[in-house]
Amino acid sequence: MTTTYTALGRQRRIFVPPPAASPPPPPQDPPIYRDLMRTWADRGRALPGRHDPEWVRLAAPTVTRGQFSELSDFPAPPRDGR
Repeated sequence: MTTTYTALGRQRRIFVPPPAASPPPPPQDPPIYRDLMRTWADRGRALPGRHDPEWVRLAAPTVTRGQFSELSDFPAPPRDGR
């Protein structure tokens, strides 16, 4: 702890944590997983945790503004008496 003094002369203790140690390196993938990833990559498949441009294209919104009429352009549907 570090001790500081104010203008009035009173002591105040401030807790200063020690610097954090660097985190341990991430564990290596098992060899069977690395081989599977290599096989998938060789076949052009999508890989977990990697950017997939085809998925981005497929998941992108396809409806553009003004492509469909607004709901206010149509008359209200008839009521069925319920």
